[in-house]
Amino acid sequence: MEKEKIRPLYSEFLGYLSQAPISKDPYQGSDKPSTWNHYNSAIEILNKTTGEDYNRFKINSSTDGGGEKYVPFTIYRQKLSGLIATLHAEYFSDEPFPLGGSPDTIITLSQQQAQSFYVQMLLDIQSKIDGNLKKYGEGSKERGFLKKVKDSLSSISNFTQLLGLIIKTAKEFGLTIDNVSEIFC
Repeated sequence: MEKEKIRPLYSEFLGYLSQAPISKDPYQGSDKPSTWNHYNSAIEILNKTTGEDYNRFKINSSTDGGGEKYVPFTIYRQKLSGLIATLHAEYFSDEPFPLGGSPDTIITLSQQQAQSFYVQMLLDIQSKIDGNLKKYGEGSKERGFLKKVKDSLSSISNFTQLLGLIIKTAKEFGLTIDNVSEIFC
């Protein structure tokens, strides 16, 4: 079975990833050709074993200012993660995703977190408006601004719309950014 022929290579790639340094500096990398040569050799074996072409995941070294060849760790990790995700989808999709959850699950969780943050932000703004309505007298432009923004919050579905609503309503009531800042701060 092809899956069992690929498993040792799949495990090898997972091993490489587990040992790959994580760097926030996009230019930090390895200047040891063995780093990318071992990896690229394993891709050659994978190509022969599967009859497929995974060369797009190979690593090509860059040259730094001094002419030395190196591979940025971010590129190495990206190529390696992409290869592992591809192999998982093609051969091991019936097994748990090895990189911390399935991509669909990660995307769904991110969307849920963003939605939760957005809803909380709207509730905070509505609470702030309720508290500030008492500060401004009936008929003041600040009070009119706050009432209109509060009444329109239910039609807002993203942060850009919220920002647009605040700016448009402030302009409508003749308020400057400084005025709006004073109202909400």
